[in-house]
Amino acid sequence: MDPASVPIVGRAVPPVRGRNRCWPGCLGRCTQIDLSGRTALVTGSSQGIGLAIAAGLAGAGAAVVLTGRDAPKLDAAADGLRADGAQVTAVAGDVTTDDGTAGLLDAVPDVDILINNLGIFGAVPALEISDDEWRRYFETNVLTAVRLTRAYLPGMRDRGWGRIQYIASDSAVTIPAEMIHYGVTKTALLGVSRGFAKEAAGSGVTVNSVIAGPTHTGGVEEFVRSLVGDLPWADAQREFMRLHRPQSLLQRLIEPEEIANMCIYLASPFASASTGGALRVDGGYVDPILP
Repeated sequence: MDPASVPIVGRAVPPVRGRNRCWPGCLGRCTQIDLSGRTALVTGSSQGIGLAIAAGLAGAGAAVVLTGRDAPKLDAAADGLRADGAQVTAVAGDVTTDDGTAGLLDAVPDVDILINNLGIFGAVPALEISDDEWRRYFETNVLTAVRLTRAYLPGMRDRGWGRIQYIASDSAVTIPAEMIHYGVTKTALLGVSRGFAKEAAGSGVTVNSVIAGPTHTGGVEEFVRSLVGDLPWADAQREFMRLHRPQSLLQRLIEPEEIANMCIYLASPFASASTGGALRVDGGYVDPILP
């Protein structure tokens, strides 16, 4: 699928002044989302889904904070958004560590929108996953999000407004045989999200998880090829979906901007009654009517 054909908020767009911002493809018919005056932090945002979410939030007027371990890549991502008129802060560091988290909180003590996107994945036979690998996955995929929520939720609650999101996965509901450690951590995020939503009850802060389906990113391209071999990309994607994700009703990988669309909506005032939920952008991959 040509990503340019997707009407999205997440694509980098020319800066639009004023309160009414539209995204490419809406032709003025869309519900216009304005996040002017809000600050949004997106973890793991130097590329892929995280960068698409940051671009969409910036396109809706938010000041965005990018995080990542690779400083040059992070700076390049920030420069790309700034070229489109976005207000961007880049904070390089490893937020899976105490020092990295402290550095981020020193640089950005308060945010209005927190998108916990950081995550790792990889195919490993179930009986070969070591204790250290299980710990690494929980530290990265779960505990980092918990720590940042603990840090930022109180301020949001005091101000009477905030949005917290966790980027989960279809793997949270349909555990993949080739990476059960990843799936289990994403299942944990659904519980974390629901629990913190209860903590934020009645405060004006909403907390949700987004169940993302198989998504077309650089890391996923490598993952796909590790499973189906070095085929031309169109053939590799088709074979991966046929063999490893046959439940998908979309029958293709999702583009990062399609995930971002849901996140921008949940970050907006229009989603004020959506909290404690697990909202699906999975291409119909998860079969149950409810997750």
